[in-house]
Parts: sequence; structure tokens; C-alpha cells
Amino acid sequence: MTFADGLPGLAELPVLPSSPPQVRRARELAMRRPHAVDLADAVITRVERTDADRPAVRDGTRRLTYGELAVEARRLAALLEHEGAGPGTVVAVGGERDVAVIAAFLAIELVGAVYVPADGGWPAGRVAGVLTQAGAVLLLDTSRGAAAPALAEGARAAGVRVVRADAAARHAPWRGPARLEALDQPRYMLFTSGSTGRPKGAVVEHQGMLNHLHAKVVDLGMTGDDVVAQTAPLGFDISIWQMLCPLVVGAQVSVVGDATAYDSVAFARLVGEHGVTIVELVPTMVRLLLDDLAAAPEAGLLAGLRWMLATGEELPTEVARRWLREMPHAGLVNAYGPTECSDDVTHHTVTAADLDLLRLPIGTPVVNTDLYVLRREDDGWHACEPGETGELFVGGVCVGRGYAGDHDRTREAFFQDPFAATPTGRLYRTGDAVRALPQGALQYLGRVDRQVKIAGVRMELGEIEAVFQRHPSVGAVAVVVHDFSAPPR
Repeated sequence: MTFADGLPGLAELPVLPSSPPQVRRARELAMRRPHAVDLADAVITRVERTDADRPAVRDGTRRLTYGELAVEARRLAALLEHEGAGPGTVVAVGGERDVAVIAAFLAIELVGAVYVPADGGWPAGRVAGVLTQAGAVLLLDTSRGAAAPALAEGARAAGVRVVRADAAARHAPWRGPARLEALDQPRYMLFTSGSTGRPKGAVVEHQGMLNHLHAKVVDLGMTGDDVVAQTAPLGFDISIWQMLCPLVVGAQVSVVGDATAYDSVAFARLVGEHGVTIVELVPTMVRLLLDDLAAAPEAGLLAGLRWMLATGEELPTEVARRWLREMPHAGLVNAYGPTECSDDVTHHTVTAADLDLLRLPIGTPVVNTDLYVLRREDDGWHACEPGETGELFVGGVCVGRGYAGDHDRTREAFFQDPFAATPTGRLYRTGDAVRALPQGALQYLGRVDRQVKIAGVRMELGEIEAVFQRHPSVGAVAVVVHDFSAPPR
């Protein structure tokens, strides 16, 4: 079975209840940003068009040129095909965050399979659940040493074969173009929090992924001279663009290990030594970076930074004020987007004028993205006028397929798009309350449900409660969030 068998088709999705006048008004008020993007090529194709001697990726132990990266990816592709991976199958990748993971993603793209990360830091039970739910045919272990025990144990529990990436050295490079059969071909799957105690496998298509890569290129003005820090854990959607976006324009990826990523001073040194120009962090980490570098000489190593992107949780105005004051040479982008829609769907470059607001704008749509602010009334969904608070819906090429193997939760969040003819035909309900500001940007106001974000990690309080309630000694449970960093009342 391929993983696409577990997804409802467009005709199976519900129609968003809305009257014809409200549909017309929503179209009039839509925030839309059309942009011509070539979605036909795979990332590996762009890698192989780049000068083979140009530096491509580096981590703490290895550096690869574009030519070397392409050869490593093609050897891995030959290994994957030998082990039974092909179009529509799911290949999990586990190991440390390093250049081998990037080569593995490109190899999976070559054989037409679907990438799903399995983080070695997860408990074995979560690894097993993700592999089972994803329908993985194998786990490609990219570890330089022994596999993380949780990965090996989880794979055994799920009945999934583990294949060592270093076995690719025995294979000749795989030949032929990437097996890109259609623009709506599933490209990767990431697991997010769910209210039932069972994570949801959000499926993103090739066209959505590549469009998001181009959105970053366009809005950040990326060129082959840039160096992007790859800091995100593999289970985060941020990791996808950090790994791949530089390769689209002939730039470099600098893979940052956990030990360095969580040490602000060491990270600043790496930024300076590797010539990093673009970084994306959750606001919690931006705050820690500013705190730790406030009186450290390493702060000067960030002088070559062009952009800091903050995403994954709300960016506090005070953190933005400090960044603009202490790092005036590097633009600050407040980005917002759900995993289900290929990552960020809005960008906003923070200015001094924004600092007078209690909550910063999350911005306007990235390319080829449609945004609608709607409110629920008895007779259906109504378009919100500027200044009114409503729930954000996303349409356009970015909208993913839904949740693998979970028709019910897919139908709760994905709808047939009644407002525009888009490549996907789907509309995603974010569950986020927003308001359109007078200057045309959106302002995030919070959740309409019980989902929270802690250090950028999406969590459903109901999911945690569901796990506690499985214990026979627990009769009832309520989970609340308390910020221990806040001053006592």
C-alpha cells in the first residue's frame, strides 16, 4: 500500500457552508499574492545544474560540494531502490542532523518516495507510532555511529526494516531524472500534535514544498552568496526549507548540531566562522540569543547576518524591540504558518512603527497563497471586514493533502475551496484567530481551541490529557499551562 491510499480525495472533503453573497464578499476581501514560480523541477535537478565545485553543505565534520552532494544522493537512491523504495512509498530517515540527511532527502526525491523524519530523541513508542501510521517501508539510518536505541527499538516494534546509509557506498550512483510524476505528488510527511493522543501525519505535496522554497527566495532576496543555518530538529517543518532552499539558488547550508544550536555563544561563533547570513529561530531562542550575547564579544560575529526569521510561536514586541536596537544591520521577519500548508504562509518585516502595537503583525501572504478571515454564524461562515476578528483559512498551492490514514481529522480541517480555483482545490482551517489591520497585514490573536505552543512545539492539551487518562488509576485530569519564567502575582 502506498501512503496516498490513506488520504481522502478532493470530492470526499466537506464543502465549507457559506451563502453565495458571503462567498463573493470573501473573494473581495481575500489576501492574495499571485507569483510565477517554476514548480516542474525537483530540487535534485537544481542541485545538478549548479557548478559541481561550488560549496553546498557542511556540518561539524564534513563539507560537500554540489557535485559531491549529487553523487551521494544518487548512491543513496540506488540503495533505497534496492531495498524496495519507489514512487508513493514512505521512507523514514533517522539519525543526527547532518549533511547525510540532506542527501537522503534528495535520494528519496529521486526514487519518487515520501520523506518522513524519525527523530532519535523521541521515545521508542513515538517512533513506532510514527512509522506505523506513516506506513514506512524502511528506516534509513544516517547515523555515523550506532543508531539511537529508541530508533532501533521503535523500528522493531513497527516491523520496519532499518537500512544503514553507509551501505550506499557499495552501490553505483542511481541514473535517470527524479521520478516526479505530478505536481501534486506527496513529498514529505511531518507529525504534529493531536487531541486524541495520536499525532497527525500532515502530508505536503511537491508543488507546495517548492512554492514555499521560492517564497523564501523572493522575500529574503536570496542569492548564491547566502549561507543558511540549518538549526531546526528534523521533526519541525522549518527544517525542510533550511535544508533545501539554499540548494535552489546555489547557496550554502550550514548544519548546526544540537550542542551548538542551544549554546548562544557557540552558535554566534559558528555564524561568524561559516559566514551565515540567514537564521530562523523560535522567538524563545531569539530572546536567549540576545540575553546571552548582551555583554559577550561574540555578538560582533553576527555582523554578517542579513536576516533573522522568528516563527513557531508568537513574537513578543519586547523581543522585536531589542533585536531592532541591538542588531540593526539584520532585518527581522515575523513569519507564520501551519505545517499543513507547507510551512510559512505569511511574512512580515518588523519596523519601528510596529513596536507601538501590543501584538506584532504576522504579515501578508507569501507567493501563491490565499488568506481568508471568516467568522462562524448560524447560517455558515461569513467574511470578516477589516478590523474584525475571525478565524484564518488558507487556500492556494501551499495547502497539503490532509492527515495520512485519518479521514475524520482531515475532514475537520480541510475543505473544498469555494472561493477560488487553485491547484489543490483545498482550503485549510487553521484554528487561529486573526484580525486584518488597516495597513493590510494580519495580526495573530490566539487560538480558538486548546492548542498551545511551547518553545515552538505545537501541543494539544487534550492530547496530554488523553495520555494521562489511559492509566487505570486516573479518573479525571485537566492540563493547564503555567509560565514559570513569569514573575509571581
